[in-house]
Amino acid sequence: MPQGKIPLMKRKPPKRSSSKKSANEASKSRVKRVSGKPRTKAKHAMPRTEAEYSAKPERFKETWNRVISAISKMRNDKVSLTQASRDAGISPRTVTRWGKAALQKRTNGKYAAKKSDNLLRMVLIPTPEGTRDIAVRGSKQVSLLAEYWNALHRYLQTGDASRLKEFQGKQIKNVNGVDVLLMTDLAALNRLGSAGVLSFESLYARSA
Repeated sequence: MPQGKIPLMKRKPPKRSSSKKSANEASKSRVKRVSGKPRTKAKHAMPRTEAEYSAKPERFKETWNRVISAISKMRNDKVSLTQASRDAGISPRTVTRWGKAALQKRTNGKYAAKKSDNLLRMVLIPTPEGTRDIAVRGSKQVSLLAEYWNALHRYLQTGDASRLKEFQGKQIKNVNGVDVLLMTDLAALNRLGSAGVLSFESLYARSA
């Protein structure tokens, strides 16, 4: 090498910062988790609309209806979770899993139904063409409908329409906020009763 010349040093490319790499990887991981989370939630979420309920498998619909039935028994008949679950043909664990929002745990560790809840229910309501399923939210709506059905069955069995007349002009609200009129036209109800479409054990809609 000629004297007086300084050799040129090859510059090595800068190393990628390990901390920067870790941050990028963590960011990608977070993106993956966030993008996957809604699908997991949707799969295991309780139905809040009629469309969500309709999209569920028939097996889930049957389970959900049994859960609702068990909670109603606990509230109306003042029975234990175990007894209500047995009557509804479902396990207490399934009731507490899906109906947790409608239950409260007492100091003794046992569950009791709250005075009211806002769970979605598919219920039957008579129309001039026959009964149809509608989705409602809340036990208060169902309580009103249950009283109506009791009055209707009393009329069909005894001919006493005094209680049924109390529901003239009354409505229940479906999940979309639409008011649905409760039928009190005796001629139309007689026709439906003769056709046998008003005879069933529960006001809850039956899954297919």
